[in-house]
Amino acid sequence: MTLELKQIAKTVDGSVHIHPTDLTLEPGSFNILLGTTLAGKTTLMQLMAGLDRPTGGSLHFNGKDVTGMRVQDRNVSMVYQQFINYPNFTVFENIASPLRVARRNEREIKERVGRMAELLKLTPMLDRRPSELSGGQQQRCAMARALVKSSDLVLLDEPLANLDFKLREELRDELPKLFADRDCVVVYATTEPTEALLLGGKTATMHEGSVTQFGPTGEVYRRPKDEISAKVFSEPPINTATIRKSGGTVDLGGVAQWDTPAVLANRPDGDYRIGLRPHHVLPQAKGGATVRVQGKVLVTELSGSESTVHFTVGDETWVSLAHGIHSFDVGSTAELYADVSHAFYFGPDGGLIAE
Repeated sequence: MTLELKQIAKTVDGSVHIHPTDLTLEPGSFNILLGTTLAGKTTLMQLMAGLDRPTGGSLHFNGKDVTGMRVQDRNVSMVYQQFINYPNFTVFENIASPLRVARRNEREIKERVGRMAELLKLTPMLDRRPSELSGGQQQRCAMARALVKSSDLVLLDEPLANLDFKLREELRDELPKLFADRDCVVVYATTEPTEALLLGGKTATMHEGSVTQFGPTGEVYRRPKDEISAKVFSEPPINTATIRKSGGTVDLGGVAQWDTPAVLANRPDGDYRIGLRPHHVLPQAKGGATVRVQGKVLVTELSGSESTVHFTVGDETWVSLAHGIHSFDVGSTAELYADVSHAFYFGPDGGLIAE
């Protein structure tokens, strides 16, 4: 099934929740909505499902306008971060319920429920009721119920958020495989850039109700079309600042200078924006990280074998993320080193400047 959003929009009491959006999701595709909380991910998914009515635009399944179709008449599954189960049903009956509605035979029901329970580590709990399960197990039960039927559209709204770390890792690997041989459209919402990269597929970055970019996940990460998309797709947040090009030199607020990059060589002198991911700013000169940047240390965080240093660069707060133990005194002036060969340069309109 192909899902098309044509200028779909949602406004509530004069407040814009979703700006007019065009999006085409292909059959068999795994699509990620990536954005911070309140970016509009859940609202957009509810519009796709028919749980909410748009105030503008239209929604199409295989070319058919389904904007006004009731959710009951759409072959859609949705899983929320907050799990929902039938309290009086066993886990088996919860998972089997959509198959019974679809009048599947008992043999098929048993087979499909068993396969889904095995995938989600629920086999030992099939005879229990939701009240006898942990929170993570209840979420897995809700996921299994949504995934067991052959839906045309599967909507997963941060479904792994309440699961333990190990199971999250396992399911991240298994979910794309689970849909690999299906013709359905899968939409997966997350706030975590790392999760988007691990899941692959295609990613739509969202910011304040707008889809800012859509394409293959790796391409969107490596080549954000503008500063907003770059910020959405970076954790820790991408380091940004205003720079000034003057002939053959670029200056970052007087705290760092380097040769004008090729991408700006034919651009007029003046102010531009730079974006640099935290793992390209290091506590010591190493590899391509040779441009010295001075800043005042705000805090140093040590996590296992990684060090995260927050420091000010002019009016901006930057982050350095590096392997190894690196500690700086709070309030001290530190010298860090940027690998500007990996920098993004943005024009006055915020758009990426490409060679």
